[in-house]
Amino acid sequence: MYQRSVLDNQLRVFTSSMPHTRSVSITLCVGAGSRYETPELAGVSHFIEHMPFKGTKSWPTAQAVSEAIEGVGGIMNASTDREMTVFWCKVARIHFRKALSVMLDMILNPILDREEVEKEREIIQEELRMTYDHPTYKVDLLIDEALWPDQAMGRDVGGTPETVEKISQESIREYMAQQYNPANTVLAIAGDVTHEEVLDMVGEATVEWKPRESLDWEPVVNGHYDPEVRMEWRRTDQTHICLAVPGLSLNDPDRYNLTILNVILGDGMSSRLFQSLREVQGLAYDVSSSNSHFRDCGALTVYCGVEPKKSRLAVQGIVHELQGMHEEAPEQEITKAKEYTKGRLLLRMEDTRAVSGWLASQELLQGEVATPEEVVQRLDEVNSEDVVRVAERLLQPEQMRLAVVGPHRSEARFLKLLHF
Repeated sequence: MYQRSVLDNQLRVFTSSMPHTRSVSITLCVGAGSRYETPELAGVSHFIEHMPFKGTKSWPTAQAVSEAIEGVGGIMNASTDREMTVFWCKVARIHFRKALSVMLDMILNPILDREEVEKEREIIQEELRMTYDHPTYKVDLLIDEALWPDQAMGRDVGGTPETVEKISQESIREYMAQQYNPANTVLAIAGDVTHEEVLDMVGEATVEWKPRESLDWEPVVNGHYDPEVRMEWRRTDQTHICLAVPGLSLNDPDRYNLTILNVILGDGMSSRLFQSLREVQGLAYDVSSSNSHFRDCGALTVYCGVEPKKSRLAVQGIVHELQGMHEEAPEQEITKAKEYTKGRLLLRMEDTRAVSGWLASQELLQGEVATPEEVVQRLDEVNSEDVVRVAERLLQPEQMRLAVVGPHRSEARFLKLLHF
């Protein structure tokens, strides 16, 4: 599926040759995210993510950067989460060399102009205010705070308007110099390219890029072991609910068992939650569950939006389905969940962007890459007993955290629903 090389400066370079495609996708993953930040610098990783788009040494304005990719029909973007920042672009094969030059220049030679920093500060603060206005975003923040209180994992990746206000140009330069170094970066390229062609370009462009010691990420500190409710009163027409339990890390042996459990529970229109809460009870239009995995922790989270007067019934329905996962699942349901998961994965791997992202993110976070075929094999090994065992391990009342955003004031009325 891929070839891997480590340059003299410790930059890890991956290629996946896909000669049948007309596109080439480039992904750069950097070990920079909210878990590397002090509380005072909360949001600096996200702030820095914005800045390379404002101008580089060879493309000195925001318009020049965007036109270099969009002007040839390509697309580019970036994102920041707790453990990494990702820059990516996708272009037609004939524009690959230019696109790679732009991407590398964004990482190696951003201008970080003081005036542009101040303008972007205002933009980021507006972005935060905008997202805080959305109840679905707010309930996500509340559930993270409940799962990981008073630590980096529970903070908003973007920081707050107050912390963003205090991030200086100097702190941006210092943090970027420390984290954006080749030993803390992975480059992956997928499409109709050869490994040798990529190495020639990258080696020449990064010859002056030197490795250095990066900041450590903040490990999770597990707090109390009692169910908890976090609530924000809002005059909304719909109550937004997240019910979560601590999940599994990226390297946990039960990770694939939990993947199948999640599919059965709430991933898709044939899942138990969707069928029960929407199709049978008519409580919710939108209900689903999802897994998140990090270096030393994770979460299994259920979301639904319901009419306020039906919110307690919805929570009861979710808890009931969680309890039901402790019972042995029919073999037909296990098989369906496996095929659904494998099908989604294999279809995704036809896209060059998905492949480059797959390679870069696994290498950065886990130090190794599992091929789709290896993942399929691990999924095929899951059986009903495995699913029940991981349900008994994780889906316990004392582990439950509930976040509610809507016209409600009594946490106690919801707290008593969190039991079997």
